[in-house]
Order: sequence, then structure tokens, then C-alpha cells
Amino acid sequence: MTLDDIDRRLLAELQLDASESLEKLGERVGLSRNACWNRVRRLEEAGILLARVAMVDPAKINLGLSVFIAVKTNEHDAAWSKAFAKATRSIPEIQAVYRTSGDLDYLIKARVPDMAAYDALYQDLTRRIKLTDVSASFVMQEIKETTALPLSHAR
Repeated sequence: MTLDDIDRRLLAELQLDASESLEKLGERVGLSRNACWNRVRRLEEAGILLARVAMVDPAKINLGLSVFIAVKTNEHDAAWSKAFAKATRSIPEIQAVYRTSGDLDYLIKARVPDMAAYDALYQDLTRRIKLTDVSASFVMQEIKETTALPLSHAR
């Protein structure tokens, strides 16, 4: 699917606030309600628009501590990788897991209430899967965090 300027504007608006009515969304991008709905549906069917979700303030639900967990392992076979993915996907405090190049094997982003909760997460993770080295960096100030993707490269 090729994206045009209207598709890009629609995606930009939806990334800012997916709760807007189709009427308001259409007004913002220059489409009628029905034309807007057809575009949104087409973006969903193409797999470009994955979901429309609500963002929750982590501090207001007692998840004020962000932590990045650096993981090194000596295990690289398919069975271990599958077990690692299963373990990390099943821990709700873990928000993202990335397999990386360079010195680290994996980088994990998690949200917890406090250090005691991080320790519990660490104990749970290392009980579920064998890891060679685990280190954590705690976020002291959140300077920028967004779910919006830049659309200047979208085709």
C-alpha cells in the first residue's frame, strides 16, 4: 500500500489522539466522515494501523520507576531464545524486549513501583531463564518518551 499525504496526516492525528470522532478527524485532514472511516479501515487492513489504545500515566498507577535491563547470555540456541521470549512476554512489568548487536545480547525496558519491585522482577526473570550477566540502569529523569512514529519516511 502506498501512503499519500492524507494518509500521513491521518496517521499523525491518530498517533496524537485516537479517541477523536471520525467527524473531527475528517475535519482535521480534509475528509468527510465516511471517507475518513474508509481510510482508517484501509490502514487497519493493510496492517499499518496496528491498534488504537489508551495511554496511562505510570506514576498515577504506582509504576513510577523505569528501568533498562541489560542482559548478556552464553546461550544462543533456538530453544533458549524461545524460552527467553516466553519468560519476558509473561512478566507484565516488562514493556519491551530487544535483541541487540554489540556488547549486549538483549535490552529490556520495565516499569516497577520501586527497587523492591525491581528486585522481585529480577529474581523472577533469573528463576525462569539462565542468564550470564544482568545489569540495570534506573531512569532518573524522563526527557522524552513517545509512541508517535515520525511519518516523514512513510511511503
